[in-house]
Amino acid sequence: MARTPVVSDGIGPVLTIANAITVVRTVVSVGLALTALQVEDPIGWVVAAYLVYWLGDSADGLAARLLGQETRAGAVHDILSDRLCTALCAANLVLLQPDLVVAIGVFLLNFMVLDCLLSLSFLLWPIVSPNYFGSVDEQVYRLNWSHPAKALNNIGIVVAVVVGSLGLALVIVAAQVALKAWSARRVLVRVRELEAARAGSSTP
Repeated sequence: MARTPVVSDGIGPVLTIANAITVVRTVVSVGLALTALQVEDPIGWVVAAYLVYWLGDSADGLAARLLGQETRAGAVHDILSDRLCTALCAANLVLLQPDLVVAIGVFLLNFMVLDCLLSLSFLLWPIVSPNYFGSVDEQVYRLNWSHPAKALNNIGIVVAVVVGSLGLALVIVAAQVALKAWSARRVLVRVRELEAARAGSSTP
């Protein structure tokens, strides 16, 4: 069942508690990740950076829903902040497991470019965030922005690094790329349907 969309005519307010949480969790996570890049034993710092990022990402979303502060501006802010945290945390993963640099690089290309474009595609519809993409395409929503899908988006490559397996890492990133590519193609179909509907409605 598709989630009920939250219609938005604008970007919404920027100065909200939810956005403040996003700023704080991003600054703290980035600070921890940068510190990890400079110390001899970075594992504790990397773990802390990831925990702040993941827990903060859940906290800002929860605050936005509970306080009625879900906005398009907040969604974009969250999406871009996730990329910054992930990029710096992944840089540490390369240092911890340099043999997995190719897999981590593919993961970053996927998350920073393909997944980012996919996540921002919600702006084409009058919905507040990807959390409501089920009103556009339920399958794409479930595979990309449901709670299990969000959890797997980053944790897979982290697990591969902990295990230290190049084969596992390559399987994970290949599956992620395939999923995002399939989702992007499906979203493109929805965009064409949207354009056709708009063209039809504007015809006298």
